[in-house]
Amino acid sequence: MATGDTTESTAVPTEEVVGWETKLRYFLNSDFVRSSPYWGIPFILMGIAVYGGIGYNVVISLTDYAGLGRPTFSNFDFEMYATALSNDAFREAAINNLVLLIAFTTVSLALGLFLAILLDHGIRYKDKIQTIYLLPMALSFVVTAQLWLWMYNQENGVLTIIVTTLGFEPIDWLGNPEIALASVIFALVWQFSGYAMVVYLAGLQSIPSDQFEAAKVDGASTTRTYLRIIIPQLKESSVSAAVVLMVFALKAFTFLYALVGQYRPPNGTDILATLMVRQAFKFGKWAYAAAIATMLLLLALSVIAPYLVYQHRQGSL
Repeated sequence: MATGDTTESTAVPTEEVVGWETKLRYFLNSDFVRSSPYWGIPFILMGIAVYGGIGYNVVISLTDYAGLGRPTFSNFDFEMYATALSNDAFREAAINNLVLLIAFTTVSLALGLFLAILLDHGIRYKDKIQTIYLLPMALSFVVTAQLWLWMYNQENGVLTIIVTTLGFEPIDWLGNPEIALASVIFALVWQFSGYAMVVYLAGLQSIPSDQFEAAKVDGASTTRTYLRIIIPQLKESSVSAAVVLMVFALKAFTFLYALVGQYRPPNGTDILATLMVRQAFKFGKWAYAAAIATMLLLLALSVIAPYLVYQHRQGSL
C-alpha cells in the first residue's frame, strides 16, 4: 500500500509538469510568437508614441504646467477641468462641436441617401454624376478650405457675385457669427456627402430587385416603397457611414484652421480642437489645453465605443 501511495503521489505531478511543458512548447511554436519580431517592434513604438502620449497628456492636465520648464507632479487635481467647465469660451466651443457633429453628419447622410436613390434608379450620366460627387472627398482639408475661402470671399467670391447679381447686399459668410458655423458645415457637407452616397448606393444594390417588384404589384408607390421597405434595410449602411462622418467632423481642426484662421478672434466657429491649440500655443496654458484635449478624446470615444459594441454584438468583431 505504501508503494502504491508513493507511485500515485509521484505520477500526478509528473503529468502536470508534462502538460505545462507541452503547452509552453506549443505556445512558443505558435504563429503569434514566431511572428512577434515583425509586429512586436511597431506595436511597442505605437504604444509608446500614441497611448503613452495620451497618458502623459492626461497627467499634464492634472497639473498647473504652463509650458516652461519641467512640470511638477507633486500635486494632482482637477482644477483645469473645473476651469474649463465654468468657462464661457469652452462651453461655446463644446456646443459648436456638438452642432457641427450632429448637423454635418445628419445633412451628409440625408443628401447622400437622396443622391444614392437617384443613382439607383439608373438616371442618365450615372457614372459621371457619381464621380463628380465623390471627387471632393479625394481633396485634403486644406485644399477644400482654400477653395471655399475663395468662394466665400466677400469682395470677389463666387457666392458674393451670385448674391449681388440677384440684387442683394454682399454677405460676410465667415465674419458673421450667426452664419459662420453654418458656412463651415455647408462646405464640409459638400466634401463628404459623396462618401455617404457611395455607402448607401452599395447598400441599395445589395437589396434584391424582387422586393421592388413585389411592392409594385401590391400597388405601393415608389415613395412608400422606399420609406417602408428599402430604407429600413439600410441600417448597417447608415451606422457605418455615420461613424465615419462623425470622425471626420471631430478631425475638422485642419479645415477650420485653414478656413477661418486659428489666431483670429473667435467668430462663432470655435470648436474644442481650435480652442485647445490656441490656449496652448498662443497663451501658453498647456495644462488647460491638455484638459480640453482629454475631454475631446472622451467625446471621440463616445462616438466610437457604441459603434464597436454594436459591431461586436453583430459578430463583426
